[in-house]
Amino acid sequence: MHKVEVYRLPMGSPDDLSALEALLDNGTIDARDIIAVLCKNEGNGCVNDFTRGFTTLAVKVLLSERLGISRDEVANRVALVMSGGTEGVMTPHMNVFVRKQVADRGGIPAGEKRLAAGIAFTRDFKPEELGRMAQVREVARAVREAMAEAGISDPADVHFVQIKCPLLTADRIEDALRRGETVAVNDTYKSMGYSRGASALGVAVALGEIPESAVSDEKICSDWSLYSTVASTSAGVELQKCEIIVMGNSSEAASDLVIGHDVMRDPIDMQAVLRAMKAAGLRFDVLPGEGELDRIVNVLAKAEAPSTGQVRGRRNTMLDDSDINHTRSARAVVNAVIAAVTGDPMVYVSGGAEHQGPDGGGPVAVIARAD
Repeated sequence: MHKVEVYRLPMGSPDDLSALEALLDNGTIDARDIIAVLCKNEGNGCVNDFTRGFTTLAVKVLLSERLGISRDEVANRVALVMSGGTEGVMTPHMNVFVRKQVADRGGIPAGEKRLAAGIAFTRDFKPEELGRMAQVREVARAVREAMAEAGISDPADVHFVQIKCPLLTADRIEDALRRGETVAVNDTYKSMGYSRGASALGVAVALGEIPESAVSDEKICSDWSLYSTVASTSAGVELQKCEIIVMGNSSEAASDLVIGHDVMRDPIDMQAVLRAMKAAGLRFDVLPGEGELDRIVNVLAKAEAPSTGQVRGRRNTMLDDSDINHTRSARAVVNAVIAAVTGDPMVYVSGGAEHQGPDGGGPVAVIARAD
């Protein structure tokens, strides 16, 4: 039987692991129990955001030293998901997922569901597979694997699936062309969206949100009626496979935590944030009070600029701004909305929500201590 714990830790720089080191040193966390590290990095979140790789390397070095194994072995046992971009007031931080083996549920009432988490990895992708059905199918397989590891059998109990996926670089595109292959898109920045979108559709297929037959290469990043309500995907140059963290609730889990989610219909949908809090067990009428807010471990969300260029009938310039990419503006907006409710800007918001919730919206999940 597993007990999952989640630690939200501030970071002073992309390689600042002092908060994690302190918990390892005082015995709060056993390095052998860490299954995933989910970070918000302070880079630009674009193709050339190397803060993600910097943090990945720092975590690999630390855990290889603590576990007495190689960095490659660390990467094979711990999901290292780094998401770039902390625009606005968003605080750079990491979320460390710990899963312990325990003898019993410690007095948790029978049938009461608690937080469970599992991880999985896809194989490495060829450049010509990114943003296409090969990626959708392989991600769907790995999501089912992570669900099984977490002990979650019912897709309805899955509340957030975080994925780190690859992107295309000029070298990777050239490699495909030399071999006589084509790629989904020749623009390296746009490839991030295609990879995120294909990964999200893989989640939707795995959870039965949409049938695989409804998806095709042509519909990826084209048919926005196809989406997952729990997928959160982030692309990066630092890897060539997908790393997956499935979060949900299980009546077999022994955690003190619960996760709940909802779907934001646009970047300012505060009501969806409040519904997600209630889904995680918080109790309040209009807004949560200080006591209920203290139960929150973290809020996880996706951010997206609506393709219409409008939010609730009002025009904005996020898609027209050539100086600042729209994903960066969207992250700042969604973080501000959530922080206004929680009173804490250290929440996880990832930009680029292709096939992750409706156009302009995205899933939002709350991890909280059980009442």
